[in-house]
Amino acid sequence: MNKTLSRLLSITLLLVALDLRAQQSSSAGQPPQAHDFSIAQAIDYASKNSVLVKNALLDYQIQVQSNRATTSQALPQITGNLGLTDYIQIPTTLIPGEFVNQPGTFIPLKFGTQYNATGGVTLTQILFDGQVFVGLQARQASLDFYRKKQEVTEQVLRANIYKIYYQLLIGKWQIDQIDANITSQQALLRNSTEMFKNGFAEQLDVDKATVQLANLESEKIQTVYSLSNGYLGLKVLMGMPVKDSLHLTDTLTYETVRDAVLGDDYKYADRRDYQLLQINRQLNEYDIKRYKKEYIPTAKLNANYAQNQYSNKFDLGQKNSWFPSTYVGLAISIPIFDGFNKDANIKQAKLRLQQTLNNVDSLKNRIDNDVKETQIRFTAALATLDYQKKNMDLSERVYTQTRKKYEQGLGSNLEITTALSDQRTAQANYFNALYSAIAARVDYLNAIGKL
Repeated sequence: MNKTLSRLLSITLLLVALDLRAQQSSSAGQPPQAHDFSIAQAIDYASKNSVLVKNALLDYQIQVQSNRATTSQALPQITGNLGLTDYIQIPTTLIPGEFVNQPGTFIPLKFGTQYNATGGVTLTQILFDGQVFVGLQARQASLDFYRKKQEVTEQVLRANIYKIYYQLLIGKWQIDQIDANITSQQALLRNSTEMFKNGFAEQLDVDKATVQLANLESEKIQTVYSLSNGYLGLKVLMGMPVKDSLHLTDTLTYETVRDAVLGDDYKYADRRDYQLLQINRQLNEYDIKRYKKEYIPTAKLNANYAQNQYSNKFDLGQKNSWFPSTYVGLAISIPIFDGFNKDANIKQAKLRLQQTLNNVDSLKNRIDNDVKETQIRFTAALATLDYQKKNMDLSERVYTQTRKKYEQGLGSNLEITTALSDQRTAQANYFNALYSAIAARVDYLNAIGKL
């Protein structure tokens, strides 16, 4: 399996190593299952089971609860209160002696009762607060932001699944090709052995055929190992328990890849990361609006009803010892000067908005580059694929003819060894070109937001 796949699998396994541990813990005790998946089924499974997608969905649900908290600020706030005070020593108050015809002195007196109890309900209702109202307006945009983040996560996941899935199909195809080479080489070894026994070949010819067969078998072992790692990476990426078995049902042919077409029309708005930036811009604008509302006065309604008891005897059930208290009030807060705090907040919010706008411009340029680059890469990959397909077919014909000549005693062992080496190189180049074309098309669809 080629180096491109190895790098892709290494990155995938590194990113989701912690997810693998979580999946193993959550799936402990469950029997292994068998899955036969097309690419569409693999993506659907990942959208429901990938830890990355699950966490993105949890971010959305967290924002739902955050919106509820924002809404609660505009609703009535009702609190109850209970209190009991035991004045072990009743406070003393000094009054002027003039009240009792003792001028120039102070008379100590104790006012109040030993036990004071209170119970009541307080209501607070915001009548006007610009920041709260802007927060209410921004609730849907906040939800849209996290929903779009989830879609961006799913898009990245889809692109990786597409690449690994089709690389695994190529790997299976590659193993079939190696098996065919091994079968052919085994036949050549048998023929060389018979020719040596009959005096028409040297021991060196048999040894070289044996070495070539060992190389092919070693190549198969390494390819099977890489393919197993590929399946492991795909399972982890999809959120599938590693102990489950996975079989890929789609087929891949040269014609399928060769006949793929790329369009020229695309829109920035089709890209989910572009949509995410637009929502972020909207949230930045809400931030500016929210800070500007701090200059506007706020108004709150306050109301309270309470019952208070005063007694020198601890008995909450005493008659004629409870006295009601009720009030309704309006509180208006008028901002006058805050050391330019509001002005600083507004300017910071405007600068963050400018950053977002810069990021939008940068993303547009990057999208243009991604689309153009993948178009060029795909075109070059198809040309290379055509060339490598012809080269592989030619190398197979050369090897077949060289082998026939050798078996008829008309060719040398060096010729057949060289032909086999050329054939293996041509096959490896073909499979690399096939994957490059697939990867370029996936990247193109990802670039235009159509994956």
